Amino acid sequence: MQHGKYRIIVGFLALPLLVYGVFVVSPFVQAFQISMTDWSGLVGSARFVGFDNFVRLWGSDDFWNALRHNVSMLALVPVVTLGLGLFFAFMLNVGGRRRRGDLVTGVAGSRFYKFVFFFPQVISITVIAVIWFNIYNPDPDDGMLNALLGALGLEGLQNAWLGEKSIALWCISAVMVWGHVGFYVVLFSAAMASIPRDIYEAALLDGAGRFHTFFRITLPLLWDTVQTGWVYMGIIALDAFALVQIMSVNMGGPDGATDVMPLRLYQTAFRDSQYGYAAAMGVAMLVVTMTFAVLALRLGRRERIEY
Repeated sequence: MQHGKYRIIVGFLALPLLVYGVFVVSPFVQAFQISMTDWSGLVGSARFVGFDNFVRLWGSDDFWNALRHNVSMLALVPVVTLGLGLFFAFMLNVGGRRRRGDLVTGVAGSRFYKFVFFFPQVISITVIAVIWFNIYNPDPDDGMLNALLGALGLEGLQNAWLGEKSIALWCISAVMVWGHVGFYVVLFSAAMASIPRDIYEAALLDGAGRFHTFFRITLPLLWDTVQTGWVYMGIIALDAFALVQIMSVNMGGPDGATDVMPLRLYQTAFRDSQYGYAAAMGVAMLVVTMTFAVLALRLGRRERIEY
């Protein structure tokens, strides 16, 4: 009987695991294999060079510059995105005026607001990048942001935006936050809907304000969802390829101010035809991403709260 059960389990899992191994695990293994060569992308041109690509990568100022930008985005984008997502979700679901007979109410029209917040999720990342590239256009006649500042009499705040080395990366980071915060508003709203209203009502009857209710009830009960979102947004911040490629000046400019690891990998492989070196960058990105995910899950682990 026991063997029959295991045969059924193996029968169900064999095909999915085979597909996963071929299309997910196998490319990672092949990437590591390619990273040990000087392959230029041509058939038969690969020559085994051992760890030379990784040694070269360690001494590359361009790679460390790109990695520094990714880490900067990793430190900012998830915090701002998840913070705004939690704030808006809490306000939409619990922040309404108290009505007679109902202590906990959402904001009027909350479903419409959730739709508006979520709208960027249904737009292609390419379209988002093009839209914001035009918004950041430094020409006061064509760039919406500078035109708006001019109309408000704030000409002193007009800037080159994506052409300004000191703020170009943060302009792109702001677009990343804008494009993803709506997803977390909806996600956290769904998680909050599963929290029993009795808990909120009991806290409010005891005199707890919205500030204490959020940090003592909502956030602890949503922590597993927040932790998952943190890992997801961290991986997005370590990518940022499409936004940087489309929005940045000369792909990573000005003067390398917006260069990121995926863009550096893309240029190394498809522009410079150094596929072995690019594969080494891919392996390094895998190590950085997995390290972040493991640390985020371990450091953010808490005792499970049941209700």
